[in-house]
Amino acid sequence: MPFCQTKKANIYYEIIGTGIPIIMLHGFSPDHRLMKGCMEPVFKEREGWKRIYLDLPGMGKTTDYSSIQNSDEMLEAITELIHTIIPQESYLLVGESYGGYLARGIMRKSVDQLLGTAFICPLIIPEKEQRTVPPHCIVQADTAFLSTLSQQEQDDFMSHQVVLDAYNWERYSTEVLAGCNLADQAFLEKIQQSYGFSFAVDEKSFDKPSLFLLGKQDSVVGYKDAFSILEKFPRATFAILDSAGHNLQIEQPELFTELMNEWLNRVEGEMN
Repeated sequence: MPFCQTKKANIYYEIIGTGIPIIMLHGFSPDHRLMKGCMEPVFKEREGWKRIYLDLPGMGKTTDYSSIQNSDEMLEAITELIHTIIPQESYLLVGESYGGYLARGIMRKSVDQLLGTAFICPLIIPEKEQRTVPPHCIVQADTAFLSTLSQQEQDDFMSHQVVLDAYNWERYSTEVLAGCNLADQAFLEKIQQSYGFSFAVDEKSFDKPSLFLLGKQDSVVGYKDAFSILEKFPRATFAILDSAGHNLQIEQPELFTELMNEWLNRVEGEMN
């Protein structure tokens, strides 16, 4: 299994395909399967892209991370991995939730190497009590299917998704929940005590093709706070999708894949 030993962690990663690298950063608690599940369908009919999926410290198969104390040091570990496995190469970033926060930290220091960025339900404000979020709601539910789940499964599913059916359960359980079950909760609780970077992450503008995908029913990070950084991304498509919570990539799969492909088309257009 491929690991990258950095000063702060021994980071597990997988590479699929060849070509221009795309670093995939999942959110807080799951593992690389979250990104792999939603991004690999994008490349069914695309060539020339090297997809790099990794497990953030404290999550998935990554080990030796106990010295990491905060998000600054998480960022340090991921940045070292990038410099180690794709030194001097131009690349793209895709970040989901907390991964979208880390991605903006990477952008701040590596803007010249970046060809484009995409954000899936990105964390904008680390402090939970300061976020603008809608109340959690269920948009659609297949009650017959829900009755086949255990009470614990139902409770978990209903508290994290807004579209409740067999398709969403299958993907949620294999792409999100399976990774969450591996997470080092004590370590993650420590990181959440120093969740925000020690620096202002959204000061600089980024004028390459970008994409923001936000869930209208996202009760975890919301969608409204992202407007505060929109002007920093003059080449961004900004999409707020209905019938989509914090796992937008699962609840709106067709739109997700279409918008990701359109983003990659714009990146390719800039490169030609």
